[in-house]
Amino acid sequence: MEYYFSNRVQTLKPSAIREIFKYAADPSVVSLSAGNPSPEAFPVEAIREISQRLLAENPIGVLQYSVTEGYPALRETLKKYMKAHHDIGTDDDDILITTGAQQIMDLASKALVNEGDAVITEAPSFIGSLNTFRSYNAKLVGVPMQSDGMDMDALENALKENKNAKLIYTIPNFQNPTGLTTSLEKRKRIYELAKEYGVMIIEDNPYGDLRYSGEYIPCIKSFDTEGIVIYAGSMSKVISPGMRVAYAIAPKPVFQKMVVCKQGNDVHTNVWSQMVCNEFITKYDFDAHLDMLRNKKRKKAEFMMKLMDEYLVPLGITYAPITGGLFTMCTLPEGVDMPSFCKSAVLNKVCVVPGNAFLTDESESCQLFRVNFSTPTDEQLERGIKLLAKTAKEYI
Repeated sequence: MEYYFSNRVQTLKPSAIREIFKYAADPSVVSLSAGNPSPEAFPVEAIREISQRLLAENPIGVLQYSVTEGYPALRETLKKYMKAHHDIGTDDDDILITTGAQQIMDLASKALVNEGDAVITEAPSFIGSLNTFRSYNAKLVGVPMQSDGMDMDALENALKENKNAKLIYTIPNFQNPTGLTTSLEKRKRIYELAKEYGVMIIEDNPYGDLRYSGEYIPCIKSFDTEGIVIYAGSMSKVISPGMRVAYAIAPKPVFQKMVVCKQGNDVHTNVWSQMVCNEFITKYDFDAHLDMLRNKKRKKAEFMMKLMDEYLVPLGITYAPITGGLFTMCTLPEGVDMPSFCKSAVLNKVCVVPGNAFLTDESESCQLFRVNFSTPTDEQLERGIKLLAKTAKEYI
């Protein structure tokens, strides 16, 4: 049978990262390509205890259908937490529990973006969100990243040139894939430009609680007085990615449309995982858990930078200093064929992600590759960086 696919998906390609995972599954290959949190940081015992208690005390509540907006107790917990810790949420906002933060991009696109509308994103940016925007036949407009966030002149030009822009998508804290953080000055400027040009912002912040150094920077949503910011938060990097619990804090009219869209998507997010997250945040020491995560990842980040300084920097490979999150982006010297380098690295038994996978136009020339320091053991990190150095010596 000949299959005729919808216009929305005809041009979509498999995620480059997921394709790389096929190689990373080989136990002899060191994977620096994953976006996973460190497995030893999962609160396994707490989740086991909570699950047993919930199934003993409230089995029907765990196993029955629930409301689309999300488990009411968790919604209330997150409202209070976000207001107390990040000054986010007003009487004009509401909160929707979603099946992972990826679903927030899908619901927001479905609610706000028509075919051909422009979505302005950081370049490079998270491939999952880019593919979601692509699936709605949006026009992706990339804005180059600088050391402190998007190039503001380029952002303003993008808004001027794309009168049908509907969204600005930003990951302001420890951005995936670059690891960069947007300065407070630029956050305020992004907000002012969005307000001036009548465009909404999606502030995607899965890594915000994983700061290892430097001072906290307020979220864009914390100074949203116009109702133009959709905040995307997630439990994936701080409790468990497999539980697929995230949340959108959005202006009530947008929230209501996202709820309707979610009803046609998956009805509601997994009830068990929502209940477990609520119990963990309210009845365990969540702040101590976050401190533990930061301490573990800080040590990993410091070790990773030490290895790169010793083995990669002398070969002309630079990287963005790690101050939080799970990633950093490395830059190859001019003249080095990045795709060929990444393929050779796999043959040398180490996986990284080619930087063009994160661009709005994957055919653009690119000298970047992404590395993750969170998942591998220290021994794997050292072996992986040494193998990257070995690969680099074949090119430099």
